[in-house]
Amino acid sequence: MTADRPAPPRAAGGDAEPWTVGRLLTVTTEWLIGRGSDSARLDAEVLLAHVRGCERIALYTAFDTPVADAERARFRELVRRRGEGEPVAYLVGQREFFSLPFVVTGAVLVPRPETEGLVVRTLDLLKTATAPRVIDVGTGSGAIAVTLARRLPRATLVATDISPEALAVARENAARHGVAERIGFVACDLVAAPEAAGPWDVIVSNPPYVREDEYESLPRDVRLHEPRAALVSGPTGVEVVTRLAAAAADSLAPGGWLLIEIGPAVAASAEAVLDAQPGLVREATLPDLANLPRILQARRA
Repeated sequence: MTADRPAPPRAAGGDAEPWTVGRLLTVTTEWLIGRGSDSARLDAEVLLAHVRGCERIALYTAFDTPVADAERARFRELVRRRGEGEPVAYLVGQREFFSLPFVVTGAVLVPRPETEGLVVRTLDLLKTATAPRVIDVGTGSGAIAVTLARRLPRATLVATDISPEALAVARENAARHGVAERIGFVACDLVAAPEAAGPWDVIVSNPPYVREDEYESLPRDVRLHEPRAALVSGPTGVEVVTRLAAAAADSLAPGGWLLIEIGPAVAASAEAVLDAQPGLVREATLPDLANLPRILQARRA
């Protein structure tokens, strides 16, 4: 720790004032702000609730409750790791997505609110479909596929990933939410396996889309802890989008949809890829809640 930043609250010591829930949250929030966290209070609450085995909201009725030395020691260690940039989701082992808890490990990206837009758009497209066929390409934690399986009980779903470790996490999440028998998990690149060949009514994907020259400017917790292969596409940021668009032209059913999450920095390049892909007709790119281009869309002609 640097000299001008206090260490996380200690597990024991001669401090006469008791370490209550409220005091721990206050001191820890100040310390995490000093370490550059832009969600310091939330970080502190999530970590303390995890240590105490309670819902985060329960902390608000326990501000005056003393925290035992053993819990404080565990909390202090998690706070130290958070101060060094480790994502909270990895520290507690899960992240909420579409109001469902998902197991996450260092083998997968932490699910993000922006990606929920892919689920919303897929559900909107399939609201009148009787037995749609959907594939989640590069499933990672399985958040998209599992959420769709729960919302589309008559759908046929396949989820692919090139990483066996990621597929193991996705399978665990599918089992956790009771849809393991409804999703076919396939280890392959994009749709390069017989089980992933289609035809599909919707191909949905959150692929790598970070340019190599963008990588060093990513937030420290992302750059140092999340899997680089799931983030970086290549020099242009649209290498994976280009390959996926070509595969989709052959794998979609007539009139089927391709939905791809993209970053604002590569939106124009990604749109150009779809415009140049024979067999696909690009639709308007959808914005996220910050009004940034986020969901690339195309239909099979």
